[in-house]
Parts: sequence; C-alpha cells; structure tokens
Amino acid sequence: MDKLQHKLTKENLKFQHTDKRGYSRKILNGSIIASLIASTPFLFYLYEYVPSTENWETIFGTYHSNEYGDANVAMWVLSMKIIPLVLSLIWFFTCRHWWYHVLIIPIAMFSFQCIGALNDDVRFMDEFHIVYLLPIMAIIFPSIYLIRAKMFSKINDADKTMEELEEEFMLKPKTVWEKVKQYF
Repeated sequence: MDKLQHKLTKENLKFQHTDKRGYSRKILNGSIIASLIASTPFLFYLYEYVPSTENWETIFGTYHSNEYGDANVAMWVLSMKIIPLVLSLIWFFTCRHWWYHVLIIPIAMFSFQCIGALNDDVRFMDEFHIVYLLPIMAIIFPSIYLIRAKMFSKINDADKTMEELEEEFMLKPKTVWEKVKQYF
C-alpha cells in the first residue's frame, strides 16, 4: 500500500511540474503578445526614422522608392498596412470564439494591401482588392452561417447555454503552428 501511495504522489508531482511549465509558457506567450500589442504605436512611428530621400541605405540593402519618390512616404504607407495586419493576426490566433474564421477576411485584405504597397507597378492602390477577396468571402460567410445555424438548432433541441455551444464548436490547437496547419 505504501509503494502504491508513494507511486501516486510521484505521478501527482510530475503532473504538477508539467502544469507549472505549461502555465509559465502561457504567461510568457501572453506577455510577448501583450508587449507587441502595446508597442504598435511605437512600431507605427518608426517610419519617422527613415530619411526623406529616394534611395535609402540599410543593413539589408538599398531601398529605391520609384513610385513614392520618397522612402519616408513609402515606409509610412507600408506601416499603415502592416500594423493592422499584425493586430488582425494576433486577434485571429488568440481568439477563442466560434466566429474567429471571419477574421480571415480582413487579414486577406490587409495582406493584399501590403503587397500593393510594396509593388512599384501599382498605379492605383486599394482599387480592386475586393475582387480578390470575393472568393475568400464566398467560402467564409456560408461556413460561418452554417455554424451559427447548427448552434441555434442545438439551442432549440437542448438546454445548453451559448457559452457551452461555443465551447463545443471551438477548435483548440495547442500551438500557433498547429493552428496554422489546421488550415492547410
């Protein structure tokens, strides 16, 4: 009996140790995400450190601003597109609600805008990106509607609360990489 008791306490300690490690990892990830969100105003204003010249020498190479004529303006436009994209991605990967797939639409929109801001051949930026978003919207909207309809039919059939149904429909990958793999 003592051996069994000793073995059980060892296993309990092992679970407690992994619980602490998982809790510490969650706190670390949450702190990184919170710091990134809090630093977005500072990240946005980094364009002010870019010189107002057509050619900008960096450690990564030389940036030549053809369309904008000024590297400072080009980085301002790019930061106007990247910051909302980063915030939308954080929201998508940390959202725990059943409707989080809808966030793919603004993520796709901001991605198209970033590509357009980097592309020198684009004469009129943000003109026809909605055309590229239509196929994505054609997939996301009906799937969200079907999930919603299924939830409300279960509400009428069972005595579950909305929170319990959201919990039932929620996919819970453990890591960001598992969440990305879920879509591809």
